[in-house]
Amino acid sequence: MASFTKRGKTWQYTISRMVNGKSKPIRKAGFKTKKEAQVAASEVESELRKGIVPHLNLEPFDQYFEDWLNLYKTNISSNTLERYRNTLQTVKEYFGDKPLQQITKRSYQTFLNEYADGHAKTTVRKLNTHIRACVKDAIDEGIIRSDFTRNVVFSGEESKRSDQKHLNYEDSTKLLNEIYKRLNKSLGYYLLLLGLTSGMRFGEIVGLTRKDFDFDNNEITISKTWGYTKKMEEGFGKTKNENSNRVIKMDKRTMVAFNNLFNSMPDNIHRLVFFSPQSKYKVISNNAANKLLNTVLNDLDIDSITVHGLRHTHASVLIYQKISIYYVSERLGHSDIDTTMNHYAHLLKELREQDEKNTTNIFDNMVV
Repeated sequence: MASFTKRGKTWQYTISRMVNGKSKPIRKAGFKTKKEAQVAASEVESELRKGIVPHLNLEPFDQYFEDWLNLYKTNISSNTLERYRNTLQTVKEYFGDKPLQQITKRSYQTFLNEYADGHAKTTVRKLNTHIRACVKDAIDEGIIRSDFTRNVVFSGEESKRSDQKHLNYEDSTKLLNEIYKRLNKSLGYYLLLLGLTSGMRFGEIVGLTRKDFDFDNNEITISKTWGYTKKMEEGFGKTKNENSNRVIKMDKRTMVAFNNLFNSMPDNIHRLVFFSPQSKYKVISNNAANKLLNTVLNDLDIDSITVHGLRHTHASVLIYQKISIYYVSERLGHSDIDTTMNHYAHLLKELREQDEKNTTNIFDNMVV
């Protein structure tokens, strides 16, 4: 049974409890009204009846996030880890040691709105993704009861639209055919070919070795990256996340091209496919690849995209061809399906409109 006491301008509840024959009441203060204290006490009593001991110790948000990061994010790439550390710094600067239990949906939305000032909307969304993952585990541990990150609203500066970061199907076809015409000119064109036909991240592409190519089954194994910037691990490193370790099926034409390349190209000490001894990082640089891609696109009179845009192009081609979004997510090595849905929401909306029209046509055509 709970009792309630007013202390100054706030209310406190006290719940009677016996542990091993000794009185160990549960108390919590700081409620603005008696009603709030009654509601909170009722929730605790409900948990006690279920045999669940509520977590009443206050957990500073910054410390919990840092502990969570060190415990659960040990198997991610250095680039991704750096982004999580940036999120940790943001949490420290805004929330400090404010307890998780005292963060409300309203106060968290206020935080996102303030952070959005001077940041792109995609950056705000990514920040929330990091925090939400942490909050979900806090809920699982019984530290908090509700997800204050759920259904938040994202604001911020509009970054380059997703549909401007990839080529349409017609331009993709032109680019692919032109790349094949230029394969014998330099190794860089093979990199562009793989970016378009595999959808791999740049770090995954330059981390490929010859043994990753299975020419019998037309498959490529992606299990590592190569550090091509100073922020990344030197040499071979981890992929972005656990789902990024994958085996993808490739088209025969791409695999034949690489089989012929390996038969004609000398090997190197790392067995790297895109080895470049002149480069600081010993592989074709992202900058060089972007310049080469822009040269081809300019020659074809196609608007410029980056090499990372080839990854978006690959996914967009698959989605337009009605390939399952679940397979696209798996092929790209996204951490979850939500990531894929967010990236390609505009395409899915267009396809939904087509599906809507096709659905009504089905029943119209059934009547003879």
